Amino acid sequence: METLVDGVFTAGGLLGSLENSILASMTFPPAPPPDDAPGRTPRSEDVATHYDELDDAYRQIWSDHAHHGLWLTGRESIDEAVEALVDVTADAAEVRSGSRVIDLGSGYGATGRQLAVNRNAEVTSLTISPRQYEYAVAADAGDPRLRQHLRDWFANELSPDAYDAVIAIESLGHLETAPALAEAFRVLRPGGRIAVCDLVAGNKVPRLLENPLLRAMERESHLVRLSTIGQWRGQFTAAGFVVDDIRDLTRSVRSTWPKGIRRLIRIVYRDRDFRRTLFGGEYQNDGFIRSLLRMTIAQRFGVVRYCLVSAHKPEL
Repeated sequence: METLVDGVFTAGGLLGSLENSILASMTFPPAPPPDDAPGRTPRSEDVATHYDELDDAYRQIWSDHAHHGLWLTGRESIDEAVEALVDVTADAAEVRSGSRVIDLGSGYGATGRQLAVNRNAEVTSLTISPRQYEYAVAADAGDPRLRQHLRDWFANELSPDAYDAVIAIESLGHLETAPALAEAFRVLRPGGRIAVCDLVAGNKVPRLLENPLLRAMERESHLVRLSTIGQWRGQFTAAGFVVDDIRDLTRSVRSTWPKGIRRLIRIVYRDRDFRRTLFGGEYQNDGFIRSLLRMTIAQRFGVVRYCLVSAHKPEL
């Protein structure tokens, strides 16, 4: 197990006990639901609470990007890796100077700021977390190219056929896929592009690993039931999009959570207030750390993959 996750479990009793609890659940998994069981759609208020409660944890452990990093050489810093993921997503969406972009599930607004500064794009960002919204507004410092909205995607009030690109980095997984893609199709102009980076389920998940890794991770992270790559392609096509490319980025992003866990260990060790907040029993999202471990193991076993899909709305 230590080899499997690059030795991240050697750092003390806390993570060791979490590992043991995961292994115990893997030894005696409950029977998985049938393949045709309906998916569970997270409530938007639960997703918002998740990000509000874990606001300090996400930014201290990772960055104000709060998404996976992309390691192309393996030597990148965390900041370089998360920015590289934004770049590859923006390239897939063909974001350039003057592009009108929607950042769906924008978090702290770091993606929008990067696109505005580096590509001179105009970015409209939507989040449902009040704490993330407040941080993003302050960080934007009045940049006229940036617009922040504390708003649900299904009540976004955006004009139809008005945007050149929609980017969704690790946000689609919180939403019911079909209506979320239909809304993206509505707001894009003909010829407009969508680029989505997110987790998908492996094509053949072993029965032993389905519940303790895949299903548990979905619950703890407030995700819908994850689709496979093939199912994802079908969902984009059903929404009216022409799928241009699907790239499996798993090998390039899977260093994210081992690095995050190492950073978490250091913070927990030295910061008593952070430790008290994270483990004081006040959070609804006390499965956060366990979910990081599940993610690390699941990506190594191929239980989940990390993919980038790019597509476009057909011209009239």
